Amino acid sequence: MKPLILIVEDDPDGARSVADAAEDAGFETALARTAAEGLDRFHARTPDLVLTDLILPDYDGIELLERVKRLDAAIPVMVMTAYGSVESSVRAMRAGAYDYVTKPLDLADIQAKIRRAAEASRLRREVSALAASVRTRAGAAAMIAESPAMRTVISQIEALADTAATVLIQGESGTGKELVARALHADSRRVNGPFVAVNCGAFAESLLESELFGHEKGAFTGAAARHAGAFERADHGTLFLDEIGDAPAAVQVKLLRVIEEREIRRVGGREPFTVDVRLVSATNRDLAERVSEGAFREDLLYRLNVVTLTLPPLRRRREDIRPLADRYIARAAAEHNRAITAVEPGFYDRLERYDWPGNIRQLRNVVESAVLLCPGTTLLAAALHLPGETQSKTGPCTFPEDLTLAEIERLVLEQTLTRCNGNRTLTAERLGLSIRTIQRKIKEHNLPF
Repeated sequence: MKPLILIVEDDPDGARSVADAAEDAGFETALARTAAEGLDRFHARTPDLVLTDLILPDYDGIELLERVKRLDAAIPVMVMTAYGSVESSVRAMRAGAYDYVTKPLDLADIQAKIRRAAEASRLRREVSALAASVRTRAGAAAMIAESPAMRTVISQIEALADTAATVLIQGESGTGKELVARALHADSRRVNGPFVAVNCGAFAESLLESELFGHEKGAFTGAAARHAGAFERADHGTLFLDEIGDAPAAVQVKLLRVIEEREIRRVGGREPFTVDVRLVSATNRDLAERVSEGAFREDLLYRLNVVTLTLPPLRRRREDIRPLADRYIARAAAEHNRAITAVEPGFYDRLERYDWPGNIRQLRNVVESAVLLCPGTTLLAAALHLPGETQSKTGPCTFPEDLTLAEIERLVLEQTLTRCNGNRTLTAERLGLSIRTIQRKIKEHNLPF
């Protein structure tokens, strides 16, 4: 279908000349003699471009431009003004006109300008469609939240997404912290900008500095060219710093300076430059505890946790296990070309009884493995491999006779850690102790965890 240009011009000869030029350039045209008639035609079929005279019988082209922008801000509007009328041209551009043409009209100039405007319109619509697609796939609405705990998280994401607030996401490993960061980005006005993720625990100190802040050519051995760091690459978008608790002290100092001054300096660089970045960070560690140990800067913690989002572990959102499993079954079946047509009820029962020390990441891997190893079209409960599955079963607790209290403590701690696959956070929850106490007791009893 040819792009449609709505031409609003009360002079029939002028309107016809412009229409002929537009049609010769490969456009379809719709004509209107007044602003009101132009709006009627606009409502009947949305054009790709509006070209209006500044002077019209009912009201001027600037008012028509403003009304069109209220209806659809993405549609370019061009204004035809009298030759030499600088003031009217400036008014049109300030009101949001894409461009203007002067009378007497140069039809070749009009053709060139409407081609550029139509291309701009097409690109804007593609960007809008892409943004909508990103929101559908990565926004909060795409996240599974049957449980009250996750519905609370979704509400928090929706409230925070379109703000500039710095967010700290807390949660155990595998709970989906990066998915939440991507949802904050996808549902924000920065959705058309970049989303850049950096795992602060995956780099040595010198490499992390370069990855975050960039470096100049020759800044160190092997720096053969200038490198744009994550802050620079995330300009006008979102930067996600995963495992922020593992950032070395020197990097913490630089991070604090960037957050406070909104400026970065590449490694080996002399001049700082500004960046416009929304910062989201995540950790599975207790940062307050890291501060008390002297491993994390307290002033940086205050800057990072302006707002804190805490993700519940999967064992506290059991209502989400089945729909999550269904999503991963469908995804794995499609990716690996497996014809899964049914799921045995016991399959879900085992998933829902399990405590998931590895959280959503573990659930996804377990389900994918079951799909890959399924010999037929029905997923069977027996196909599930769930390490330490007995951890969800309860029964009377018995001990050998003549044990001391310290020996009983060691036995209880060792057995609970074993049932929890060595997960200290889950062990602490089950025993009603702090993670710090669990860590101290492991050292005290010299346990291999």
